[in-house]
Amino acid sequence: MQRVLKSRRVRSFSLMTVGIAMTAWGLDAFLIPNRIAAGGVSGLSTVIYYWTKTNLGTAVPVGIGMLAMNAVLLALAWKLRGLTYVAKTLYGAVGLSLLVDLMAPFTPPLAGDDLLLAALYGGAIAGLGMGLVFKAGGNTGGTDIVGQLLSRRLPFGVGQIMLVIDAFVTLLAALQFGPKLALYGAVAIFVTSSVIDLVLEGISVEKAVWIISDHADRIGQSINIELGRGATRLEATGVYTGEKRGTLLVVLSRNELDDLKAVVGAIDPNAMVIISNVHEAIGEGFKELPR
Repeated sequence: MQRVLKSRRVRSFSLMTVGIAMTAWGLDAFLIPNRIAAGGVSGLSTVIYYWTKTNLGTAVPVGIGMLAMNAVLLALAWKLRGLTYVAKTLYGAVGLSLLVDLMAPFTPPLAGDDLLLAALYGGAIAGLGMGLVFKAGGNTGGTDIVGQLLSRRLPFGVGQIMLVIDAFVTLLAALQFGPKLALYGAVAIFVTSSVIDLVLEGISVEKAVWIISDHADRIGQSINIELGRGATRLEATGVYTGEKRGTLLVVLSRNELDDLKAVVGAIDPNAMVIISNVHEAIGEGFKELPR
């Protein structure tokens, strides 16, 4: 058991390290040199970097700015949530802050002549990197900490609070860089969050199908025989009629969907069929649980 846990920790830290490096490279190659503030601590640090460079003559490096802000947030989180919460975030937050500055001299700016490409590629690469960090059970700090801390004291969810923070950073970017670059920053925020969701949830290739029919048993047998899929039978009662109806739950790949419809239609053309996306299916007939 100890060997399994150690191997899992090694895999997690390796995945986090790859994710942190990808995020730092995306910031250094596409977002920071093109003055695209993609929300959060990195976006705010980008605004501070260019503001100090323009107004003070000495720029505060983006990584140093991220590290300083994360240090304050981590200290606050330690006080309010304890050491365990901070430990899970420390590696990602510090690692990203350091790598952003360490990699910057060796990373040539890309897509400087096309800001839309810079926002899209920068947001996608940063999102992929952060998605890997989150998938490994880590965190990169920043607005995640603020959202989680404030959500315990305000009547808003973490996502809503993070949206407000990102909107505030976008407003600051508009004041520093102008509305055009701020809008590109908003595009990068959207792409980043979408790619993070894609990494964590995967591409939806399975479907969950609910079938409500008076011939649920026959339909279930046909699904077993003709499609080679299992089905779960539930008892349901119609609210209006008060009659009991058989209900089946089937999870299958999307390329099997037409065959399922044909099976149901041949047995009961009046059946109610409800189809929804499944982000991930684990277990018999699908992928195995991680060990």
